[in-house]
Parts: sequence; structure tokens; C-alpha cells
Amino acid sequence: MIKRTISGMIGVGSLAHNRRDFVAENVDPDRVHLNIRYQNENLKEVYKELFDDSVERYNVGKRKDRQIINYYEKIRQGKQEKLFHEVIFQIGNREDMAVGTAEGDLAVKILDEYVKDFQKRNATLRVFGCYLHQDESTPHLHIDFIPYVTDWKGKGMDTRVSLKQALKSLGFQGGNKHDTELNQWMNHEKKVLAEIAKQHGIEWEQKGTHEEHLDVYNFKKKERKKEVQELEQEKEYLTAENEELTAQIAEFRADIQILKDDKKQAIREKQEAEQRAEDAEKELKSLEDRRNVLQPIMDNASKEIKEYGMIKTFLPEAGTFERAAPYRENKIKPLFIKMKNQIAALAGKVVELNKTIESWKNKYQKSTEKCDDIQKQLDDVRKENGKLSNDNQRLQEISDRYDRVVRILGSETVEDVVQQDIKEQRTLEEKRRMEQMPKGSVLKQLEWATQKSQIENQQRKKNRTKYKGLEI
Repeated sequence: MIKRTISGMIGVGSLAHNRRDFVAENVDPDRVHLNIRYQNENLKEVYKELFDDSVERYNVGKRKDRQIINYYEKIRQGKQEKLFHEVIFQIGNREDMAVGTAEGDLAVKILDEYVKDFQKRNATLRVFGCYLHQDESTPHLHIDFIPYVTDWKGKGMDTRVSLKQALKSLGFQGGNKHDTELNQWMNHEKKVLAEIAKQHGIEWEQKGTHEEHLDVYNFKKKERKKEVQELEQEKEYLTAENEELTAQIAEFRADIQILKDDKKQAIREKQEAEQRAEDAEKELKSLEDRRNVLQPIMDNASKEIKEYGMIKTFLPEAGTFERAAPYRENKIKPLFIKMKNQIAALAGKVVELNKTIESWKNKYQKSTEKCDDIQKQLDDVRKENGKLSNDNQRLQEISDRYDRVVRILGSETVEDVVQQDIKEQRTLEEKRRMEQMPKGSVLKQLEWATQKSQIENQQRKKNRTKYKGLEI
């Protein structure tokens, strides 16, 4: 039984990096093909799957200005919840479980077995991205998920994004600020991973606090090395995020080009529809003109049939000695038969023309409706194009400013400034936290005052002994 550490940490959630849409400096391109994609879904589509029905229920009876149009954008632009969360799991480190070694292959096998039941075990954490990387120094697992809760009885949608409530539904109630639902869940998952590792001959080595018994120099050296490693990791994530931003800009540009092409196509379809509508209108006018010409003829024929006496002026004259019966049989009857046939033909033609006119009226109506739909689509395309153009301009300005700063100051200087800002922000947040006296019992307040005094004393000592004994 060998001993190895088990790591579980919160990731930055660089989807492009996880998918290997680009290859970072710490990635071996020759080993990318060894990576495993367990799940690789579109985040926006998963949001529609999870929340569209809930959005529809929420909007019923709401004023338009209070309705939710796009839940994905609402969460993305909001500050209460993240779009998604990422966790990273790893066994050992580059020293004892390196990629390409027998131990590294064993780590891949254990992580592969662990991830198979992850979704079943965590039903309220909807996994949309899951990747096992073997192209970096140590095999590790990225799991990207959307935490959500159903049948929510509080304010807002009945199905919504909530990490706290999603973990509570899994049985992690949380305690103090150092024992949150997330911490409890992460420790539980590490135990699950440790149990699987144990079945493969690996015992979980849980690091204790024995290092504090080292001499001061070695202890500080160890801590400094740890800080450097953390900074290197943060640098890696920042580099990945910058590359992802560049990739997003390229994607936006491609989307804009697609929209431009769609716009041209929509314009062509609109012009064709307008032309069809114009042709239909001309044909309709022609048919109406033909009907107007035929209608007086039909009216006159009907009138002559009704007024039989008017027709006799056109009858052929009888011979001097011609009898009535032969005259009627030989001259009158053939004439009337001919007239009746002509009138019937005209009547049939009028009926046919009326049907044709109605058909063209329907075609014209449909063409007009289609033209209106195309015009609406064209307007929507123009609006979306304008929005994407603004987003692209904003992203381009960010990228240009970043490139300009790097070009003027140098990449190392920029990186140093970024890391210094991160450290200052952390220090400031910790200072703000410590400056706020906790509410509650007097004991908690005394504990806070003691801790604050200790930190201030340590800071004064640090200022007196700055850089002494810290060389690596």
C-alpha cells in the first residue's frame, strides 16, 4: 500500500482551456490526444434545458418590465450566483504520479472510475463539461457543473441556480465560515476518491501540521516555495483566461460575419418576396380587368335571355311560302342552341376566372405575410448585429488595452503587477474582514480582538525583519 495525497480544488472554469481550443505553455501537444472528454455540452443549451420551463411559469401574469427574457444572461450579468462552477481532482503530484509513468496511468484509472458515478451521486449538480487531462505534468480531472434547486418555495423562479441550496439538497448543511456546504461537499468527494484509490493499492496521505516543528528557516523556506507554486498556478490560469478572451474575440468576429451573411441573405429574400408580391398584384389586376370586360357581355346575354322579345330582331326572316313548323325547326331552334352553348361557355369561363382570382388573392395575401415576416426577421437581425458589434468593440478595446500595456511595460512587468494586485486585494479583503467586529456573544468578540492583536503584532515583526531569513 503506497501513500499519496488527494487534491480537490475550485477551478477558474476556463472552458476553452479544458476543451483544448488552444494549447497553453504547460501543455504537451503530443499528448493532447490522450485526454478524455466525458461530457462536452453547450452551456447556453443546458441552461435552456434546465430553466426555460421555470422561466415560462415565472413570467405568467408579470409585467413585461419584470419578466425574465434570458435566464442565462440574467445570471451572467448578476452578482449573486456564478454561471457554473468547476472542481479539479488529482492524486499525488508531478514527483510521484507523473504523466507517462506507471503511477500516472494508475491515477488515470482511478479518476476514470471516480467520475463514472459523479452525476448519479450529485443529482443537483448538472455536469455539462468533464475532462481528464493527460497532457500536463500530472493527470487531473476537470468537472464543470451548474448547481440548481427545484421546487423552490422562496422568492423568484421555482427552478433556479443556487450552489448553497443544491448542496443542501445533497445533505450538506454547512456550519461556520470555515465549514461551509462547499467545504463539506469537497471533503466528502475526496473521501469517495480516496476509497476508490484504496481499492487500487493507494492510501490517502493527509498532510498534518508537523511542518510547524521545522526550524524557522526551513519552515519559512517551505512556505515561500508553496507561495511561489500558488503564484505560478495563478499565472497559468491568467494566461489561459487571456488566451480564452482572444479566442472569444475571434468567435465574436466569426459570429458577426455570419450575421452579415445572414443579413445579405435576408435582404435578398425580402427583395424576392417583394417582387413576387408585385407580380401577384399585377396578375390580380389583369384578371380583374378581364373579368370587368366579360361581365358586361354576360349581363347583356342574361338580359337578352330574359327579354326574349329583343332577340327576335336578330332572327332570320322566313321565306314567302315557308311554313311555321319548318321555320322553327330549321332556323330558330339551331340559332337558340348555338346561343345557349355560347352563353354556357361564357358562364363557365366566368366561374373559372373567379376561382383563379380568389387563388391569386390568397397567394398575394401569403406573399404579403411572408414579406412582413422577412422584414421582422431583418429588423431582428439588424438589432442582434448591432448588439454583437457593440460586444465585439468592447472586447476588442479590452484586448487592445491589454496588448498595449504588455507592449509598453513588457509581459513580465504586467504579470508582476497582476500578481501584486491579486495579493493586495486578498490582503485588503482579509483586513476588512478583521476590522469588522462580529455580532453575537462577548466571547466571539474577545476572540476577534485577540486574533486582530496577534495579526497586528505579526505585521510589526514582519516589518522589522523584512526579507531576513527568507532566501531560497
